[in-house]
Amino acid sequence: MDHEKLDRIVGDANRAADARRRGYREKALKLFPWVCGRCTREFTRANVHELTVHHRDHDHHNNPDDGSNWELLCIYCHDNEHQRALEAHHAPGESDQGSPPGTHSPFADLRSMLDK
Repeated sequence: MDHEKLDRIVGDANRAADARRRGYREKALKLFPWVCGRCTREFTRANVHELTVHHRDHDHHNNPDDGSNWELLCIYCHDNEHQRALEAHHAPGESDQGSPPGTHSPFADLRSMLDK
């Protein structure tokens, strides 16, 4: 058995764990109650992996120690928040100017088809 290699692997694993503990997710979980900021669902150790840290300004590099740019959201509310941001960014009238609205009416001739 190569003890040096094993020591190196264990040391790397310990350093990685320390880095995660210093990461913004760990800081946010220590700062805030384990409750989704949108739907108010409460979390325990058993399901805390479903609780995410959302950056309010959408800048993942903006991680102040006081947590002022973070909020805890469940995975569903977090996905919804990002979907809303995408839809707002691509709202009709901004980047899609000039695109005509849809005019197809699939039931326009339904009465005559039913009468046959």
